[in-house]
Amino acid sequence: MPFAPEPPHRHGQPSTTAVVLCNLGTPDAPTPAAVRRYLAEFLGDRRVVEIPRALWLLILHGVILRTRPAKSAKKYASIWTAEGSPLKVWTDKQAKLLRGYLGQRGHSVELRYAMRYGNPSIASVLDELKTQGATRVLVLPLYPQYSATTTASVVDAVGAWARTVRNLPELRFVNRYHDDPGYIDALARRVSDHWQMNGRAERLVLSFHGVPKRTLTLGDPYHCECLTTARLLGERLDLAKDKFLVTFQSRLGRAEWLQPYTEPTLIALAKQGVRSVDLICPGFTSDCLETLEEIDQQARAAFLRSGGTEFNYLPCLNDQHEWMAALAAVAIRHLQGWPTTGRAHAVALDAQRQRALAAGALR
Repeated sequence: MPFAPEPPHRHGQPSTTAVVLCNLGTPDAPTPAAVRRYLAEFLGDRRVVEIPRALWLLILHGVILRTRPAKSAKKYASIWTAEGSPLKVWTDKQAKLLRGYLGQRGHSVELRYAMRYGNPSIASVLDELKTQGATRVLVLPLYPQYSATTTASVVDAVGAWARTVRNLPELRFVNRYHDDPGYIDALARRVSDHWQMNGRAERLVLSFHGVPKRTLTLGDPYHCECLTTARLLGERLDLAKDKFLVTFQSRLGRAEWLQPYTEPTLIALAKQGVRSVDLICPGFTSDCLETLEEIDQQARAAFLRSGGTEFNYLPCLNDQHEWMAALAAVAIRHLQGWPTTGRAHAVALDAQRQRALAAGALR
């Protein structure tokens, strides 16, 4: 693959540091056409679906992309906002806030967000940063628990971009922060604030995104890291083990995924006489289709239909102060050794932004 054209190297150009927040992605609009483009990219990722390639592409293009986009578009439409996709709105806000949180702690960096699937793509954001003079880039996925299906896929996308670039910036990656004390404290604050205002339900359900069970036997640490997050949160809330439980949602296909599954568990709880549940999704850092539609609409309805009387969905961390402070701490740990402080670095960043403004490239 030939290298893409790039500006000639300029001796003495000030070097700058950037942070890229990476989230999963979202369609550009709640329409079948937009959802089809998004699903083709998402489900076409070898990291996401690991069954034999030829067979899967036949199923994907012959069946799924012919039937699923229209159904999914209706689901996206039910949670779409005037500003657009909730996941994109929250991720954009997190990037802007993180720049401020880092600045308050004396770190002056360029901050962007990118989507693994959809827009803005990882490649386009890295192109922009490189054009503006970034020579060091920290890639920070918004996935607290590591999985090959998510975190490693981000690394793949960065690597694919890197193969087209001649003069590469230094690159660093954050793999996980599932047991980070600040992250756990942010989750605990979300739960305790809800309890203080509304009282406690009979059970606290922690719903994580599911992955095929075979990924566990193949060495993926995701399941273990989800359980670690749950254990630490339970300890932080001083909860007895029988008062909270871990479930997994968003199953795709007929293969066995990590269990117990969220919706069947909620139905079983209701039939066993549990009348109220509080549910939080610790692995999702921004509210999105899987939390707002799958949980707060579908799972809620299933629990209430089965005999439950009170279902409380606790929003994702989104722009919560404790979460943003924790994310800043994670970034700072991984920026160690790179120049991000001092007047010289701030001047270089300001000059970079001015050049971008003059070229009409800064959004």
